[in-house]
Amino acid sequence: MNIQFLGAVRTVTGSMHLISVNGAKILLDCGLFQGRRSEAYERNRKFPFNSAEIDAVMLSHAHIDHAGNLPNLVKNGYRGPIYATGATRDLCNIMLYDSAYIQERDIEFVNKKHQKKNEPLIQPLYSIMDVTTAMSQFISINYGQPVQIAKGVRATYLDAGHILGSAVTMLEVEENGKQKKIGFTGDLGRKNAPIIKDPQPIGSVDVLISESTYGGKLHDPIIGMKDSLCKVIKQTSDRGGKVIIPSFSVGRTQEIVYLLSELFDEGRLPVIPIYVDSPLAVNASDIFRLHTECFDEEMLNHLHANEDPFGFNRLIYVRSVDESKKLNSLQSPCVIISASGMCEGGRIVHHLANTIENPKNTILIVGYMAEHTLGRRIVEKQPEISIFGEVHKLNAEVVVLNSFSAHADQDELVEYIQTVDQKQLKKIFLVHGEINQIEKLSSKLKEVGVKKDIYIPVTGEKAEV
Repeated sequence: MNIQFLGAVRTVTGSMHLISVNGAKILLDCGLFQGRRSEAYERNRKFPFNSAEIDAVMLSHAHIDHAGNLPNLVKNGYRGPIYATGATRDLCNIMLYDSAYIQERDIEFVNKKHQKKNEPLIQPLYSIMDVTTAMSQFISINYGQPVQIAKGVRATYLDAGHILGSAVTMLEVEENGKQKKIGFTGDLGRKNAPIIKDPQPIGSVDVLISESTYGGKLHDPIIGMKDSLCKVIKQTSDRGGKVIIPSFSVGRTQEIVYLLSELFDEGRLPVIPIYVDSPLAVNASDIFRLHTECFDEEMLNHLHANEDPFGFNRLIYVRSVDESKKLNSLQSPCVIISASGMCEGGRIVHHLANTIENPKNTILIVGYMAEHTLGRRIVEKQPEISIFGEVHKLNAEVVVLNSFSAHADQDELVEYIQTVDQKQLKKIFLVHGEINQIEKLSSKLKEVGVKKDIYIPVTGEKAEV
């Protein structure tokens, strides 16, 4: 048996790992790589294996950097099952269609420029029909429900506490009369985060593949996130500006909306409109309402005692393009929450182009921004930012609130890894992190006494288990 590390290796996007055992090939995640546009397009278009030879896909959650290349996998010949939790399946049903639509719109925009320069036109990675085919291959699995996915391989999902439906994957493998367990964290969430349950310990495994997004950082306490959000909105409103929040449509947007509903209930925010400018976020909020099995006790109590936190009276969901464009002409204070989360596409890019040069405005960063993305350039506060090929001066205030992160920080990752049975655990592979974060997590694990073989694979590397 071996594991080949093919994506989210020394970076945080394009999660994809291939397990070969008993003649079967099992793919853990199939995410889109995000970064420089030309490099991302080529990396996502070509798979480093024959798609038709994959026997099963285990999907950790619905975020595009973990699920976004599934339709392309199917387009290239994959015909097997795609296993996921019910909530993940429902979220993918809207997110993958949205991904295909955004690709078509963005490529249409880019091709207009190519035509003017007599450059070759490009095609989207996949179509709406490819998404339809991919969705027909999903099989839903409940948390804690073991499923035979290949000869001698049984899979079980545990709650990862990252977004709705996110899962830690455990594979129980029998090979040549020997039994081994492999654990894959996917993206690991934080304890006491709003809405969803805390991550479940995985127990006993021989090999653990762990994310390390914030392996070298400590987040601000969750308990202060609502106060921080309130402060930014009040200060920006007082100077007559807009708060622009790039946000993942699934998970982060619902979390922010939930906290805003509490702040309005408590009378702590000025009377200004809140716009959620993302059709995907609107649909995702509907799916959140369907999957209360993922909610923590606090959220369930809130639902029973209050109005719908995803639909309070100052909240305006924006669906049409025309409605979105009208937001650009607003002169009074407001909050605009829009996707995509890393600012690599979607309506948020247009809002940034419209607001980034006004010092009254605030760009509020509430999520991870990968290297070479527009969001990362804003976080780095580069004085000039290129958007759609045009240079804009960064005059707006940039505020980063890492308490909103849906990823475990260094202490939380170390604590989770320490809950694994240390007598049985033999190897740890650190993925889904930039190299400086991975190295810091590796050092911290050794410092606290995790005396296991800790590996930092490179792209394409195979490891025997």
